[in-house]
Amino acid sequence: MANDQSSSDGTADSRELGVDFGSLKDELASETYPLERETLLSKYGGYEIETNRESQTLQSILGGQEMETDSHEYESADAVHQAVLNMIGSEAIEREEYSDRGGSNRDQGDEAESQNEQSL
Repeated sequence: MANDQSSSDGTADSRELGVDFGSLKDELASETYPLERETLLSKYGGYEIETNRESQTLQSILGGQEMETDSHEYESADAVHQAVLNMIGSEAIEREEYSDRGGSNRDQGDEAESQNEQSL
């Protein structure tokens, strides 16, 4: 089953750390847990998850995930969300070194170097 909603519908509450779960977020919230990985993927594997860079299915994100045991269970919707975020990693975040707390470390180094040059 594919996710019919696009990320342009304004559902900002389904986006976490650059990842838009779309209608999958509501589906997972209403699911009964614990949920085995195989069951999760058979029911929701076709749902699209959007990142800042691309769209992927849940199957493509979690399907290749190596587990310690073949019968991995998710205890909650939050556990599924976290697994997706872990597998996507920083590739979903378009501006990796962005900080709303000022310049990046690289910028601060350049600024300190510039100040040192001026003091000579």
